[in-house]
Amino acid sequence: MTLDPSGIAADVRFIASPNFDERPPGAKVDLLVIHNISLPPGDFGGPAIVDLFTNRLDPAAHPYYAGIAQLRVSAHFLVRRDGEIIQFVPCRLRAWHAGESTWCGKGRCNDYSIGIEVEGADDQPFAAIQYEQLARLTRMLLASYPGLEIVGHSDIAPGRKTDPGPCFDWVRYRNLAP
Repeated sequence: MTLDPSGIAADVRFIASPNFDERPPGAKVDLLVIHNISLPPGDFGGPAIVDLFTNRLDPAAHPYYAGIAQLRVSAHFLVRRDGEIIQFVPCRLRAWHAGESTWCGKGRCNDYSIGIEVEGADDQPFAAIQYEQLARLTRMLLASYPGLEIVGHSDIAPGRKTDPGPCFDWVRYRNLAP
């Protein structure tokens, strides 16, 4: 897996999200943020995550969707339960994944981070293939962005976010993606 100059990964399905913009001038990508997502919460495999990131989520399709369908959010990548990796935003651009956030005293983490959503929930184990694919993706990103710090969404938005959650095995992930 490689990243082309525009920030799109080879051998990964690309579905363009409209929810991005330019990074600020001079912004250096130096942070990788791991998230989890499932829509509706705790359900896996459906189209809702893609629909949310592409502004096509039907608020009438599930009661939970009525409260989130108006959100304009995205991530650079999604790792599905079956290991499929989908890219929504080129890495050179700013995806809207972190919200109000701070890392090491520096706010607006979207400005200088890459966001990876892992299909899952705080209270359910992740699949082995997800760790393998997340590690593969991480190695590619580290080759393009040496020195990336790797954190969870909960690390940059404590008290507001809990993902990737207590069931995310950081030791396993770090052993696969040194």
